[in-house]
Amino acid sequence: MQNLVVPVGSLKARFQSVAPNSDFLLVTPAGSLSHQNDITKDRCKSQKDIKTNHSVTFEFGGPWGVGLMMGGFPLLLYYMWIGAMFYDGKFPAPSPQQSGLQFLKHLIGLIAQHAYPSLKAWAIYWTFFALQAMGYSFLPGVTSYGKALDHEGGRRLKYHCSAISAFYITIVVGAVFHFTGIFPIYTILDEFGPLLSVAILSSYIVSLAAYSSALVRGAQHRMTGNLIYDFFMGAELNPRIGNLDFKMLLMVRLPWFILFALSCATAARQHDEHGYISAEVAFIVFAHFLYANACAKGEECIVTTWDIYYEKWGFMLIFWNLAGVPLSYCHSTLYLANHLDTIWEWSNPTIRMPLLTILYISYIFIYWIWDTAGSQKHRFRAEQRGELLLRKTFPQLPWQTLKNPRVLITSNGNTILTDGWYRYARKIHYTCDIYFAVSWGVITGFDSPFPWFYPVFFVCMITHRAYRDIQKCRAKYGERWTEYENLVPWLFIPYII
Repeated sequence: MQNLVVPVGSLKARFQSVAPNSDFLLVTPAGSLSHQNDITKDRCKSQKDIKTNHSVTFEFGGPWGVGLMMGGFPLLLYYMWIGAMFYDGKFPAPSPQQSGLQFLKHLIGLIAQHAYPSLKAWAIYWTFFALQAMGYSFLPGVTSYGKALDHEGGRRLKYHCSAISAFYITIVVGAVFHFTGIFPIYTILDEFGPLLSVAILSSYIVSLAAYSSALVRGAQHRMTGNLIYDFFMGAELNPRIGNLDFKMLLMVRLPWFILFALSCATAARQHDEHGYISAEVAFIVFAHFLYANACAKGEECIVTTWDIYYEKWGFMLIFWNLAGVPLSYCHSTLYLANHLDTIWEWSNPTIRMPLLTILYISYIFIYWIWDTAGSQKHRFRAEQRGELLLRKTFPQLPWQTLKNPRVLITSNGNTILTDGWYRYARKIHYTCDIYFAVSWGVITGFDSPFPWFYPVFFVCMITHRAYRDIQKCRAKYGERWTEYENLVPWLFIPYII
């Protein structure tokens, strides 16, 4: 049976009488009833809630690999922080007078002295956590529904999306606290070391609580039977209390709000100490505002993404959302904060403003692609389900909604969007994310390696994620996916890769 590439609007009109409330449009040539029966059997089979998956393929190097990651990630964060704060942004290395053991003791001493998890740091971190959790549940927002969960009989979870309210209220409250002196925002820069330790310890505590709670309540899903691997990947898919979904809370609010707050703190300190805010610092504030704001204003788009729909709530997600993302992706900000009086002193001053102008303009253009690409895909799916919600959150950009887009309809009834930005590259939104990461490094120059950790890490991570997605789709669609790849041959950049 051949796939059809047709405008989705014409299909709606043609088949509305057949499946007016369907989540997808199924085009079936005559004589293919046996294929429909196979689909029905597969769906019934997939609805069995199997808590243990014995056919799992271990990722990340299996138990040994994830075990090393759980021990290595915190050490990497400490090493980068020490380099940024005590080695002028360079790699920490033993001095000629130090032995390896002396150097190790020196590093441990720096952590003990300058990153001790003080009560003040615990209070700052967990007060922010608690307030964001309360905001999730009680601030005004919209309702969105996730993907159908096969292991729960096709049930779709309801999500309260209030992040945009929380974001702007957080900005207003933070500004009031700063300008009244109740809590100067650059306190989080002064307390960065202790906050780093609190975040790392919190990630272990929350991971242990999440894993234990899932086992006690029998809420585990897709378990391998290996304790280390299951702890890393997680036991429960959708942990929540009432309308508070912990994965959504940690993914949307905590990391990106903290990252933006650190950049604002850097700008406030430069203004207070030097009387101005340089274009370099303003750029990182601008870039982090756009990213945090986009996550908040498009929160309803996230509920159907891979992390929410498939990834379980384990150490991997918890650590990176509580500690890894906000406190390692921020090294461009830390570098600027440690060089406030010299960051604008370029070796060739004549090219500074032209290059900064290009960076600002290109960032806005790439942001437009990224924002509208995500919106196109989400609104296309929502319109198919009859759940399209057009919000007026800032900024609303042209080409967010596709009218009568072209789609590829596969033999199992699924639709693949092949219009809008996705007619140019299958993962074009990943390309935009990579550009963001690189620009955050570029604005600091090349004197320190640590602002470049995020770009390098992100390219490796997103490449691995794209590979996982491709393998899953090839297994699911078989030759049909190959046809899609032929239709849209470019993965990241049109006509290049």
